Amino acid sequence: MTDFLVKMDDLVWGLPLIFIIMGVGLYLTIGLKGLQIRRLPLALKYMVKNESDGVGEISSFAALCTALSATIGTGNIVGVATAIVAGGPGALFWMWIAALLGMCTKYAEGLLAIKYRTVDENGKALGGPFYYIEHGMGTNWKWLAKMFALFGALAGLLGIGTITQISGITSGFQELLDGKLVHSVNLFGTQYGWVTILTGLIVTLTVAIVLLGGIQRISQVAEILIPFMVVTYVGLCVLIIVLNFSSVLPAFQTIFASAFGLRAVSGGALGAMLVAMQKGVARGIFSNESGLGSAPIAAAAAKTNEPVRQGLVSMTGTFIDTIVVCTMTGLSIVITGTWNIGKVGSAVTISAFQKALPFSEGLSGALLMISLALFAYTTILGWNYYSEQCVAYLTNKNAKILLGFRYLYITVIFVGPYLTLAQVWTLADIFNGLMAFPNLIALAALSPVVFRETKLFFAKLDGNAFSETITVVSSESGNLEIEKKTLGEGIAEID
Repeated sequence: MTDFLVKMDDLVWGLPLIFIIMGVGLYLTIGLKGLQIRRLPLALKYMVKNESDGVGEISSFAALCTALSATIGTGNIVGVATAIVAGGPGALFWMWIAALLGMCTKYAEGLLAIKYRTVDENGKALGGPFYYIEHGMGTNWKWLAKMFALFGALAGLLGIGTITQISGITSGFQELLDGKLVHSVNLFGTQYGWVTILTGLIVTLTVAIVLLGGIQRISQVAEILIPFMVVTYVGLCVLIIVLNFSSVLPAFQTIFASAFGLRAVSGGALGAMLVAMQKGVARGIFSNESGLGSAPIAAAAAKTNEPVRQGLVSMTGTFIDTIVVCTMTGLSIVITGTWNIGKVGSAVTISAFQKALPFSEGLSGALLMISLALFAYTTILGWNYYSEQCVAYLTNKNAKILLGFRYLYITVIFVGPYLTLAQVWTLADIFNGLMAFPNLIALAALSPVVFRETKLFFAKLDGNAFSETITVVSSESGNLEIEKKTLGEGIAEID
């Protein structure tokens, strides 16, 4: 079974998916004329400046924090280290390229999430790929929307949002506080440390309290934890960079040289470059989730009346996740040289912190493990919201099924520390990758809507007239009428 799952994972996350995601990002970047660079200052401004009269459940910043709670996770610490160990320091450069193109993809996702969302009778905003597939592409494509919702629900429940995260938290604290299992108990024929058991209980209870409060409580916790943990973690990485400032320029030289295989042995430059590219792009996409379709589920709940504005806010998520957080991790690893000392995963980043920070090895390791635990905890919260919205779409918002799913999610977190991880991680990887295919089809199909909405918004914002002739189809009189109309200044929406 493990061999089969590994082959499936390699197939799903192989070069075709990576090239498709990068291709869609490049297509959107060209169509939007490099919007992710030209409009980044405006996007950062909108990120902290909420609309006062927007329709929705939570602020745009809270929606961004909810999305970041799911994307900023163990991948920013463990995933970056894995990519650099496997592909060399050049993998970090290709993560930047993936993020640059991914910002346009995330922009389109956020825009479409608001454009095609629905608000139910209780005032709850519902949106995401399943809604912009159904409402944007038409009801004939509803089967594709259901495919996305199914893969999303399974990815959240069976791994990426539950078991892998809780196991990362409990095992990390177990190693930190009682690595030799001095205080342990035999459960189900296996020795478990009391630290694992107690940590698992505490996390389960705190998660249950948050999740049972719905999206408002999830966003409230995310608004507090996300800025705190990002600033704390990035602050520690900046301290490493400052204390080793003379090594920063050589580190960048190493990254760029490795990215293009210039440090490879004779004749192996192209092969080294391809490995760095594959590992960097794959880890970058997995970290910031651009193109996977998860973030627009949270974006749809934002209090906003303007799809383009939320698209800009959404794209800052990829900027923060990869350009900021992943870069800090990568630079810390390359500066300290811990990527080639024979260690893997979180041990690489832990070694970098222990080597470079002016604290004891125990304190340095503890600071990183606390960061890891917070990253994993917020991922649990974010992915619960994602998977629950997927279930809501599949069951037509059946309240009893949704409540049952929420309790099931909490139960899986409770038993997570006692389950085997290998197959769960692989299964989560597969479902996570499968989510991308329906979403990418929708982004390509609805790209004209993205381009048109963007032109109208910025024409109005910049005070320029915008004219485009479109075909208007009307059936208000009972008969199908087709006419040509010209959009001019002052028209801000196309139905």
